[in-house]
Amino acid sequence: MTERGASMVANRTEPAGPAAPADLLGRRVSCDGDRASVLYVGPVPPTEGLWLGVEWDDPERGKHDGAHGGVQYFTCRHPGGGSFVRPAKVRLGVDFLTAVAHVYQIDAEEVTSNDISFGPKKLKWGKITERSYESLPSALLGSCEVNGPGAGGEIRKTTPNVQVLDLSASLLSRWEDVSAIAQQLEHLESLTLMKNRLRLPADVSAHRRSFCRLRVLALNGCELTWPQILQCAPMWPQLEELSVEDNNITELQRPEAALQSLRSLNMSGNRLVQRTVLALAALPRLEYLNLSKTGLSDIRFDDAAPGGQTHMFPALTKLNLEHNNISEWRVVNELAKLPRLTHFLCHSNQLVSSDGNPQTANQLLIAKLGGLVSLNNCEIHHKERRGAEIDYIKMFGEEWLEAGGGARPSAQFVSQHPRYLSLIAKYGAPEEGELKKPEPFALKNQLLKITFVFPDAADREPIEKKLLASMLVQKVKGLLYRLLKVPAADLRLTYTSPKVTPHWIALRGPAPAARTEVGDGV
Repeated sequence: MTERGASMVANRTEPAGPAAPADLLGRRVSCDGDRASVLYVGPVPPTEGLWLGVEWDDPERGKHDGAHGGVQYFTCRHPGGGSFVRPAKVRLGVDFLTAVAHVYQIDAEEVTSNDISFGPKKLKWGKITERSYESLPSALLGSCEVNGPGAGGEIRKTTPNVQVLDLSASLLSRWEDVSAIAQQLEHLESLTLMKNRLRLPADVSAHRRSFCRLRVLALNGCELTWPQILQCAPMWPQLEELSVEDNNITELQRPEAALQSLRSLNMSGNRLVQRTVLALAALPRLEYLNLSKTGLSDIRFDDAAPGGQTHMFPALTKLNLEHNNISEWRVVNELAKLPRLTHFLCHSNQLVSSDGNPQTANQLLIAKLGGLVSLNNCEIHHKERRGAEIDYIKMFGEEWLEAGGGARPSAQFVSQHPRYLSLIAKYGAPEEGELKKPEPFALKNQLLKITFVFPDAADREPIEKKLLASMLVQKVKGLLYRLLKVPAADLRLTYTSPKVTPHWIALRGPAPAARTEVGDGV
C-alpha cells in the first residue's frame, strides 16, 4: 500500500515530518522523480498520522486504485495507479522565478573573480550588484517542478522579454496558474506544457488576454480529450501551431468558432475514431496535419467524384499518415482529391504493390498523387515523376484496354485509376509492346544483382551477389565479413552508379540500399 515497500502496521506511528500545507488536496507533487496528483489528504486507519493519497502519472508506479481495508479513499483514472505516501516524502515544487534563477543563475562572485585577457592587457569586471534576466528571450524550465507564478507582478519585472516558455513536466495543477504566468509575459509566442495534468478553468474567457499573442502550443502527453481541448481553445485566439500528441483523443468534433487560425496540427499517437477525422476539415487554414500512429485504415472524401477535388481541407499541403493500417490503394486515390497536397509521409503502412517491391509501391504513390513534390521526406525529381507515370501507364495498360480503352473506360477502372486518362493525355497511350503485366509477389522479384569491387586490392576479383532491395547496410557488412573475413567496423562501402551524380555515394548506418538498381556496384 505504501511506497518503497513500507507497510502499514496497527498502533504504529510514522513520523510525518514538517507540518503539511493546508491546501495539499488537488496539488501536484513529485517523489523520487515521479509526478503525481494528490487526491486524498487525511488518516488511513489503523495507522496514525497524515497520509496523501496520490495517483501517479505513470500508473506502473502505483499499488492500488485508492482503496484500503474496504474503504475507497479516492478514485484513480488508471486502475492500480494509486498509492499512499507520507507528506514528508513528496516535493511541492518552486515558483516560476525560483526555477529561472536555478536554471539561468548568474554567479556574480564567480564571474568577477576571473580576469579576461585582451592582447597584452587584462580587463577587470565592473561591479555586478544583482542578477538580471530582463533580456532573456526564452525560459526552458522543463522538469524544474514549477508550481505557480509566485509573488504578483514579479515575473513581469524580472523576465519581461520571454517569448518562448517550456513548462513541461511541471507541478502546475491549474490552467489559472499557467494564465497567471503567461499574463506577465507580454511577448510570449510559444508555450510547451507537455506531460502536465491541468484542471480546466471555470471561466475560459477570463484567460483569453493572457494568451493573446500565443502562436505555438504543445500539450503532448497531458491526458486530454478533444472536447477538453475545444473547451480551452477560446483562450488561444491567435494559435497557429498545436501539438496534442499522445493524449486521450478518440472521437473528434468539429471545432466550430475555435482554432480557426490553426495552420499546423499534430495528433500523432491518439487512437482516433476513424469516421470522425473529417471533422478537422472545419479548420480552413490548416496546412499541416499529422495523423501518424492513430490507427487509421481509411479516409474518404465523398463530396468529390474519382479524379475530382474535394472542398475539404482547402489549405492542406502536408499530411503525415505514417505507422497506420492503410492497405487499400483506393485510400491513395481519395488523397489525390486534396487540392493542395504536396508533401506526404506514409512509412510503415500496408500499401503493397502486386510484385511486393517497395520501389514499385513508391512509384505508384508518385503516379497516383500528381501534385506531390516530396514523398516520405524525399524530394521527387522531374525524371523520377516522369518515369513513375510512364511505368504506371504501361503497368495498367491491359486493364485499361479490357475496360474499353479510349477516353471512356469503365467506371470501375476510372475509380481504381483516376489519373490514368490524364496521364495518357500527357504521354500518349501505351503501345501493345510496352504493356507490362504486374509481376506477382515473389522473392526473386525482390532481388538486385550487386557487384562488389575492391579498389584497394586490385588483384581481388569482383564478387556478384543477389541481394534483397530492402537489405540494410549493416546486413551487407555482415555478408562481406563472412566472405572476406574483414571486421564490419573496418569496412567502408561506397555505392556507385552511372545514373546518379556524383557517381559514388558513401553508405553508412542502418539505412537500406534504397533506389539501387540491377547492375549497380559497391
